[in-house]
Amino acid sequence: MKLSAPLFRLKRQASQLARDEGLARHQALDRIARREGFRSWSHLAERAAKQSPAARLLDQLSPGDLVLLGARPGEGKTLLGLDLAARAAGQGRPSFFFTLEYSEEQLLALLGAAGCSSAASHRGLVLDTSDEISADYIAQRLESAGARSLAVVEYLQLLDQKRSHPALDEQLRRLKALALSSGCILVMISQIDRSFDSRAGDSRAGKLPSLGDVRLPNPADLSLFTKTCFLQDGTISLETAA
Repeated sequence: MKLSAPLFRLKRQASQLARDEGLARHQALDRIARREGFRSWSHLAERAAKQSPAARLLDQLSPGDLVLLGARPGEGKTLLGLDLAARAAGQGRPSFFFTLEYSEEQLLALLGAAGCSSAASHRGLVLDTSDEISADYIAQRLESAGARSLAVVEYLQLLDQKRSHPALDEQLRRLKALALSSGCILVMISQIDRSFDSRAGDSRAGKLPSLGDVRLPNPADLSLFTKTCFLQDGTISLETAA
């Protein structure tokens, strides 16, 4: 049974319901679950875990892949990236989540919201919030991780925010070479340009973003990506780059 909204949005709805009607959180969660056609929230969560987009995505990634994961704010790209990293760690694979956006405390809270806090306890998952994150920094951290490793990086657009770091295009080429030489999988979370929202009323309404919608404050060759994954309104599309 397909949910009416991603899991994290259903949890937000339950929190709002608990506030509005003075319910305990577990009561609100169960009510949301029954609305979705499940006996209880635990029943819904169990089914959702089996149908997790991250689990399906992980099965379709190959050693050496450089993947772009893009969406507008609020669509769940960070949660998907975290879930992906946690599930890789749960398989016993070295797994990293590099972010220039969140603190470790915020990441742990997001992991709980994604329903994968238990996977986060696996020794293979590294949450890296260093201000020095760049292609060279990532390469150093992954140097001994091995071919089965997976790293998620947030955001592509922030890698060259420090003037001391190389240009974005140069860093992207460095990461591509790293994926090919080591056999690791690199997933780059990407912002989508605000102009994509402005098309809500035109013929593209309801469609997913594309590479042409990626926000690029500085030039970068997006053809370096081997796969692209875009999110919009609960729909996820993974495609192999041409």
